[in-house]
Amino acid sequence: MTSPEGVLFATAEDSYRAASLELKNAFGRQTDIKRVGPDEGMVVGLTAAQVAEACRNAEIVFIKHLTNQVAHVTGADQADPAAISRVAREVVSGLDLGDGHGLAVQAWASGSPRMGYTSGELFTAIAESLGEDGVRVGRAGEPVVLSCCITPEGVRLGVNTAADSLTDWPGGRVRLARDPAQVSRAEFKLEELFQVFPSDLPTGGRAVDLGASPGGWTRILRTKGFDVWAVDPGDLAPQLTGDRRVHHERTTAGEFFRRSNRAFDVVVNDMRMDPELSCEVMLDAATHLRPGAIAILTLKTGTYRPVEVVDRCRRLLRKRYDITFARQLHHNRHELTVVATRRA
Repeated sequence: MTSPEGVLFATAEDSYRAASLELKNAFGRQTDIKRVGPDEGMVVGLTAAQVAEACRNAEIVFIKHLTNQVAHVTGADQADPAAISRVAREVVSGLDLGDGHGLAVQAWASGSPRMGYTSGELFTAIAESLGEDGVRVGRAGEPVVLSCCITPEGVRLGVNTAADSLTDWPGGRVRLARDPAQVSRAEFKLEELFQVFPSDLPTGGRAVDLGASPGGWTRILRTKGFDVWAVDPGDLAPQLTGDRRVHHERTTAGEFFRRSNRAFDVVVNDMRMDPELSCEVMLDAATHLRPGAIAILTLKTGTYRPVEVVDRCRRLLRKRYDITFARQLHHNRHELTVVATRRA
């Protein structure tokens, strides 16, 4: 076991370089960063709280989970869940969990390290061991999280508050069950957003879904009580065409806004288009939004200089919006999700 080294951060495997560049942009070019797994990095000299604040301020968007490393189990012990559990008990014995609170234990693997056990089996071993000490253990929903990341170089244990972990899922890997009424897999992106960032959506009102076909995001908005204007030349799923509170506009976003005189409370945009052009569409949409209305969009950044792309998109959106959330979620692929509010 080694002494604490710094902050473990999780990112998408092909976004590691982007995440590292964002860290250096936020905290200085001298920031010491090393890769410890295909989708895991370590930044030295900072705390998870510091990095989390930069993530909340939308300075860093390619990191999806954080923890303060407190132990690194290597050698023969890394292949033995019982040995790792002993280290976990030592770590937890020094924590103040507060009255009535338990501990969330989250285990996951970065890459495919061959340890002879699964992350689920490691969780069970640690949970049973801590239970012998009278610690109530769950997988989520507790203010303090013990993270256990299995990497090719050993098992790294971290401790962090749930709030500064960015998400209450192991390594930020949000797993959602498929709803039988689901229209498309794109719905997972919006559902994950509402779990990770419970935005203050109004209760009902008018929403416009740009590039709606086949209607996954429209369906989610309907479950939130909105009347939805689904804008897309393409077809909607049959279950939506019979909904009297879904108004299918078979046209483009630009043409819709040119002829519409309605004011909306929410606008969403998951269109496959150049990210800066998508931001321009959202600027056009702003004139049709009530002050304080919420905008949700995905930016298809691709893999070529995504940090620069994000910087340009932020500058565009801030002409009319305040950005309240921006992050590459687990269900994003070469894209990120942004939430913004329309300025008065």
